[in-house]
Amino acid sequence: MDSIRLRAMIENETKERRIMRIGIVVNPDAGLGGRLGFKGSDGRAKEAREAGAVDRSGPRMQQCISKFLDLQQSSLNRMGVDPTFVAWTGRMGGDWLDGVDYEQRQPSPSETTADDTAALVLDLVSANVDAILYAGGDGTTRDIVNALDGHETPLIGVPAGVKMHSGCFATTPNAAAEVLLAFLQGDLMVAITEVMDLDEEIYQRGEWKVRMYGEAWTPSSPRFMQGAKEQVERASEAETIEGLANHIGNLIEADPELMVIWGSGGTLRRMGEHLNVELTLLGIDIQHKGTVHADLNEKALLEHLKDYEGPRLLLLSPMGGQGFLIGRGNLQLSPDVLRAIGLDSILGVATPSKLLGLSSVRIDTGDVALDEEFQQRRFVKLLQGYRTTRVIRVLDA
Repeated sequence: MDSIRLRAMIENETKERRIMRIGIVVNPDAGLGGRLGFKGSDGRAKEAREAGAVDRSGPRMQQCISKFLDLQQSSLNRMGVDPTFVAWTGRMGGDWLDGVDYEQRQPSPSETTADDTAALVLDLVSANVDAILYAGGDGTTRDIVNALDGHETPLIGVPAGVKMHSGCFATTPNAAAEVLLAFLQGDLMVAITEVMDLDEEIYQRGEWKVRMYGEAWTPSSPRFMQGAKEQVERASEAETIEGLANHIGNLIEADPELMVIWGSGGTLRRMGEHLNVELTLLGIDIQHKGTVHADLNEKALLEHLKDYEGPRLLLLSPMGGQGFLIGRGNLQLSPDVLRAIGLDSILGVATPSKLLGLSSVRIDTGDVALDEEFQQRRFVKLLQGYRTTRVIRVLDA
């Protein structure tokens, strides 16, 4: 092939990238129940709003789009990409596209269901979008994948739900913007990832299991895409768990005034069993002076913290495979709660098997300034055994 023909092909490919069509999907009810301590928002949007919940999904899409517009005007946009955004007007799309002249399809309904998400996805496919940028959680991902029904439209998830185990999600809204730009410039391969969600029936029996519900196509970016949650196999870790529990037990014995805030997850729950403390598997508990206050939402946590000036300790176990310490499965720990606890009072907890695949942790508080505070510290302390701690790096957003 001569150089002139090759150059023409490259120029044509570049033009195609510049006019790529990106569909927008916002589940306006996703993530509403997080700070209220709900395990998911499916079917509970009205209850969450009546309890004072505020929009999470839309504002995070708005943040992503704002970041993308900044990137588009920067030197990082070396190919001058300028995609056409395609969306419904209203709360499922257009309300969150500030500064974007998008292609309007039809109005969003005033109240939305999974059927509306499916209808929107099918409409976007019929509009020949090249990828879908969506804001929601695992339930939203399942609804989108079900609607696609094998169609290989790539998905880029803006993390905005209560449950986010699937590999379609970027680590933060800003990261989703970076992924979108890289995808538009042809810098990322598209790969198959797992669509995961909590098995609700098993959870209702007091157990925890993440199950694969299907597969989806997504841009492959290890730095910015979180990956599917890994259910870490634990072989002969009973002694380690006991040692971790004894370490915390000794701290409480040494200072009876210590308020311990227990994060969610199986590691911490098993530690609680050794201390004869019954902890909520997917919730946040406070242990103080022999009393356990179970499954607290953001408001209840702030009530316990506001008048207490004594020592406190927040225990968090990073999510296996993804490495999130904050922002996945513990949305009750809002920026206000984290500031009330204090960053110096946070202690990560991890077993050896989890540490094998963990060189850093991710933080996504939902507050850009607070995320930057964590990143400026560069490291957090992590307990890995009885009286054995290490520091682990905080990954940049």
